[in-house]
Amino acid sequence: MCAGLTRQLRIHDFMPYSMVNGPGCRSVLWLQGCSRQCPGCFNPGAQPFDGGETVSIDEIYDRITSLQKGIEGISVSGGEPLEQAGPLTELFRRIKADTELSILVFTGYTLDQIAALPALRGFLDNVDVLVAGPFQCGEAPGPGLIGSANQQVHLLTERYQLDGILAVPEVELLVLPGGEIIISGIGGGEALSALRTLSRQAGGGGDLVDRT
Repeated sequence: MCAGLTRQLRIHDFMPYSMVNGPGCRSVLWLQGCSRQCPGCFNPGAQPFDGGETVSIDEIYDRITSLQKGIEGISVSGGEPLEQAGPLTELFRRIKADTELSILVFTGYTLDQIAALPALRGFLDNVDVLVAGPFQCGEAPGPGLIGSANQQVHLLTERYQLDGILAVPEVELLVLPGGEIIISGIGGGEALSALRTLSRQAGGGGDLVDRT
């Protein structure tokens, strides 16, 4: 877990618009690197620390703020966001100081674990919603943004109500002009498996990319 002062983030992917990764239309930032290695992880490609690409905080900030007229906020997932807590905290501070965007974070750590680590002091100061707890593949998925029933939603500001968080759609499917199909959301894994089966039965089709 990193709380250093580097001004760069190693990212796995960025989606400018999504309706299934938090309330309203949001940009989604997936960070690269996770030491937790949860069995059945939704996004195993985001686990290696040497994957993805290194991007400056300034570039990510510009990318997000250029979209602010069309989005309600940003959601950050991974990987594990707390592995890059230092630069992420700076990014959050800038977003909150300069925009009206909300911030939602998914983490495998619990709220108590975060609070107990001095290195993470200040990380949650600008976060509106925290979806916290390790993914447990033996647990049933919960409603909305809950990947497994043990996870908890923490409303850290008064911006949202729990009902709205739990009502977020489970999956979305985007078909890009080149034929690539992007699947995102808590229910993305099951949808991806179903589409791959249909694609094989049909003899091919566009590339399928999971962005859960």
